[in-house]
Amino acid sequence: MNEILARRARRATVGIALSAALVAGIAPATAIAAEISSPTGAVALQTEDAATAKERAYAAMQEALKNLEAAKDAASLEKLAEIDDDIASFQEIHDMVVTEAAKRREPLPAMQANVDAAQAKYDEAHDRTSGLQAELNKAIDDGASNETIKQLRSKIMSAERREKSCEDDLHHCQRRLESQKKQVQYFESEAKEAKAHIDEEIAKRNALLSDLEKAQAAYDDACKAYEEAKAAADKATSPEITKPAETTKPSSSAQPAETAQPASSSATGKYAPSSSTKQADTTAGKLANTGDAAPSTIALAGIAATGLGIATAATRRLKNSK
Repeated sequence: MNEILARRARRATVGIALSAALVAGIAPATAIAAEISSPTGAVALQTEDAATAKERAYAAMQEALKNLEAAKDAASLEKLAEIDDDIASFQEIHDMVVTEAAKRREPLPAMQANVDAAQAKYDEAHDRTSGLQAELNKAIDDGASNETIKQLRSKIMSAERREKSCEDDLHHCQRRLESQKKQVQYFESEAKEAKAHIDEEIAKRNALLSDLEKAQAAYDDACKAYEEAKAAADKATSPEITKPAETTKPSSSAQPAETAQPASSSATGKYAPSSSTKQADTTAGKLANTGDAAPSTIALAGIAATGLGIATAATRRLKNSK
């Protein structure tokens, strides 16, 4: 009888050692592996990624809103009105100088004709003077009388005065023509400058409106991206997603070692489980029903404590039987 009780006590001691080993090393390693491979861990990682994407989409939406507000301020009705006023002012100047240039251009053909006529008169007078001079030279060479030479010189002086008068008229007509052309050029240059200012202001207005349109489109896209990220994050955190799809029982490597049964009752000779044994069975049953891949360290520690209580009870009975 004593030998039987001793063997049972040794088996209980072995159960304590196995439970302690589970608590010391096996259970944590198994729990870590289960945490990595379990559906709950994967869903947690997916949820974290979705939340990060939502935060980034929200930040991008805020930045797009900031840019949109700046574009709206730059293209406000007041600033667009100022640009339109500048365009109208430059347009008025442009129209005025274009009209003035056209007015200055009108007499140019007639003035050019005057120059041409003056040039013809001058050429004629010059040819007259040159002809008389040649005639005088011939008369001197031929030994003409003094009276003939005197008359020729008198005609030459008159022709030179005529030539000089025609030359003055020609220069006067030329100066008037050049002055008129410069006035036309001035007003045409002013028209070009006014047109350049008009084009610049129009380009400025178009750029502001284009920036506003692009900022609005970028903000709309950012809002859409945020709504999609928010929906994905909400879906990732919903109970249907966070709950594991299928519960798994603890693996055999994570099972606590079988505890030794206490000695049979001396009255009946049958096995009667103690309260501590019932508690261990209940704990193990709860662990099996949680769906976790491995029992937690605290639960294994409780099992080990249960095994220790069994061993203590068996030792006490052994002593009493002696």
